[in-house]
Amino acid sequence: MTMPRLRTVVLVAGTALLATRAKRAVRRRIEAAPLWPMPALEEPVSGRGRLATVTRRVLVTRRTEPAEGVVGLRLEGAGLTRWQPGAHLDLVLPSGRVRQYSLCGDPADTDAYTVATRLIEGERGGRGGSREVHEQLHEGTEVEIRGPRNRFPLVDAPAYVFVAGGIGITPVLPMLRAVEAAGADWRLLYCGRSRSTLPFLAEIERLAAAGGRLTVVPEDESGLPDLGFLTDVPPGTAVYCCGPDGLMDAVSAAMPAGRLPHLERFSPAAPAAGGAFEVELRRSGRTVAVAPDQSVLAAVRAAVPGVPYSCEQGFCGTCRQGVLEGEVDHRDELLTDAERTDSMLLCVSRCAGERLVLDL
Repeated sequence: MTMPRLRTVVLVAGTALLATRAKRAVRRRIEAAPLWPMPALEEPVSGRGRLATVTRRVLVTRRTEPAEGVVGLRLEGAGLTRWQPGAHLDLVLPSGRVRQYSLCGDPADTDAYTVATRLIEGERGGRGGSREVHEQLHEGTEVEIRGPRNRFPLVDAPAYVFVAGGIGITPVLPMLRAVEAAGADWRLLYCGRSRSTLPFLAEIERLAAAGGRLTVVPEDESGLPDLGFLTDVPPGTAVYCCGPDGLMDAVSAAMPAGRLPHLERFSPAAPAAGGAFEVELRRSGRTVAVAPDQSVLAAVRAAVPGVPYSCEQGFCGTCRQGVLEGEVDHRDELLTDAERTDSMLLCVSRCAGERLVLDL
């Protein structure tokens, strides 16, 4: 049985649902268009759905601990947008921080979203968001969300290999449920520091009850996982990985020549290479230099520390600023073409020339 294709929503006032053949034809035309938002592009294109940026208030109705150091939250609300495996939410925390969390519940549940987050301390790269979730979001707490968005969609394939590290299981879990329900061939390598730190392990073991499809590698028992099997993954098999950067880099390196895995990253990426340029802050009366390996955000905040930011990956919109002059090299995941004419996200986008002027 093949996996269902990602659903394209076509809004046509006054018409009934399109017939299956018509839906497929429209989908093919959209996917062929230059603004189709394909995932994991080095330079993402615009055209994201605006529903993905609508802010809604939801209520934490259940708080669980699916593993040591991990908190799970059920978020209930009205008018929640449907989603597909691989989707994530922007969670607007009480402090104003915006963090991205993969949806790990049931897409058929239209009354609530489920997310889970591991507590990451500052010395291990944490920036305060996970601690805020763990300490401040309890049953009865209201919180704002944006999304869902999907930069990690489950594609049609004859077979699947999943590699998850710790909390990286969250986007993978709905995929496992989907491929199992569809009767597809799948295999999961699930690794982490110890069995007690692996979220949803009991459910995954039940899903893999047929045997041979699940390999659990706790580091305190078995050391680091052996990824050598990836060199023999048959053509056409979709390989998905989510977890620490080191694991995703290792999976990418182990793939057969010319093939790449599907990856999900939520940690801030290093600034993409680019030339040096200047940014004039018109209202502040200052000009800052941006080095080739430096983001505009970092350079601007050195001069104006109060400039807001959050995700540092170009899809939350917190660092958006108006552009008065200059050509922008847009590298974000959020802005529409119209918005790109006079604004940019400082965390990822750069100057296509030698100088930008910001309304800042």
